[in-house]
Amino acid sequence: MKKHRHFVVHKPYGFLSQFIYEGKRKKNKGLLGELFDFPEGTMAIGRLDEDSEGLIFLTTDGKTSHAVRSKKVEKEYYVQLDGIITDEALDKLKNGIEIGVNGSKYMTLPCNAFRLTPPPTFPERTRKVRDDRHGPTCWISITISEGKNRQVRKMTAGAGFPTLRLFRIRIGNTKLENLKAGAVIEVDHFNIH
Repeated sequence: MKKHRHFVVHKPYGFLSQFIYEGKRKKNKGLLGELFDFPEGTMAIGRLDEDSEGLIFLTTDGKTSHAVRSKKVEKEYYVQLDGIITDEALDKLKNGIEIGVNGSKYMTLPCNAFRLTPPPTFPERTRKVRDDRHGPTCWISITISEGKNRQVRKMTAGAGFPTLRLFRIRIGNTKLENLKAGAVIEVDHFNIH
């Protein structure tokens, strides 16, 4: 029986969570497949959009992919917001907020959300977020167990504080920690519970 392979990756800013371009090749867009010599049949488990950074799992095993995407597995994000978030807005995030999903209204599940003080010290992004002349920013942590398309960005925008920068820092019990952008680590299994 063929042994499946699993990878923990720090997806850099500007990379797409895919291995081949669907449609016309976009200039200056990296693909996860360019980071490592992955075996045939490797797939990303869930996605991070090209502007998002952080932890993503890759696997050759569809069953593992299904288990990681289940609502039993938490995903934690550190999010830089435009403005200083209010307690009221944090409560909206925690209690569930209405977002649009595929043209319909969707109420997110309750989640854990809190301010990060002091803010995390991630390296500067290749394209600067913006400078301080545009007003203050703050960082929050959001932990969700679902994964709708661009969900965290839609949630913070719905609460009145658009996302400027987004890092997935944890999937289950696996943390990003000091894994550098673009780094790939092969693992025997994913530590999700």
